[in-house]
Amino acid sequence: MLTTTDHSRDKAGLTYVYPVLSRRAGGLSIGINLNINNACNWRCIYCQVPDLIRGTAPTVNLDKLGHELRNFLADVVHGNFYDREEVPDEYRVIKDIAISGNGEPTTANEFDQVVNLIELILKEYGLLNSIKCVLITNGSMVNRAHVKKGLKKLAKMNGEVWFKIDSATPTGIATINKIKGSNISTLKRLKVSVELCPTWIQTCVFSYKNKPPSKTETDAYLNLLEATVSRNIPVKGVLLYGVERPSLQPEVKVIKKLPESWLQDLALRINELPLEVTITP
Repeated sequence: MLTTTDHSRDKAGLTYVYPVLSRRAGGLSIGINLNINNACNWRCIYCQVPDLIRGTAPTVNLDKLGHELRNFLADVVHGNFYDREEVPDEYRVIKDIAISGNGEPTTANEFDQVVNLIELILKEYGLLNSIKCVLITNGSMVNRAHVKKGLKKLAKMNGEVWFKIDSATPTGIATINKIKGSNISTLKRLKVSVELCPTWIQTCVFSYKNKPPSKTETDAYLNLLEATVSRNIPVKGVLLYGVERPSLQPEVKVIKKLPESWLQDLALRINELPLEVTITP
C-alpha cells in the first residue's frame, strides 16, 4: 500500500522507476532513480537515502529504464495499479515524472539521453506536456554540457527544475549539505539553470540541535533571494518544506520538524521580496 510517508525506491520492485504519493504534487509522482548505487556528490544531513555514499551515478542502462517506464505507465494508465496499491481517490492522477532518486541525478553521464527517452515514452502514452517533468537537483552540475542539453529539452516538455538551496552561508552549507559553497557560487549556478529551464528554489528547513535556523542564517537566505530579484534571475518561486520522514544520516537525532507557523512566518517575508512561495510543512 502506497502512502505519502513511504518513498521507498524499491516499492515497485524495479531498478530505475518507483511510485510516490507526493504531498507537494498532490497525486502520483513517478520517480526516476539514476543513482541506483546510493551515491551523491553531496551529503545532506536530512537525506533519507539508506547507506548513502559519496560519488556519482553509475552508467544508466537506457534500454532497461525505457522498458520499466513503459511497463509502469501501462500498469497505471491501463491496468489496476491504483486499486492494487489502495491509492486514495484524491491521489489517483499522474502529476509528474520526477528525475530524483538516491543521489544527484545530473551526475549521470547519460542525463540528457534519459530526458530524451522520457520525452519519447510520454509521447507514446499521450502524456507529453499534460503532466510535468521535474528535475530535483542540487544544481552542482548545471554547467556541464550534457546537463545543459537535458535542461533545454526538459523546458520543452512542460518541465521544471527544483533547485536545492538550504543555506546561503558557507557555515550553513557545510553543516547541512557537507560541501564548500557560498551565495556567490549558488547564484551563478541558479542563473544558468533559470536560463535553460523554468526553475523553483527548493529549501528544506528544520530544527537543528533543538534550535530553528538562526537570524544570521535566515537573513542571509532572504538576502540571497532578494539578490535573485535584483539581478533579474526570474525564478518561479520558492518551494519551502519541512522534514516529514526521519533522516537516515548520522545526524538523525539532532534534526526535528519545525512548527508550520515558523514556515509561514518565513514565507511571509519571502512574499515581500516579492516571490511566490508554496509551503509543505
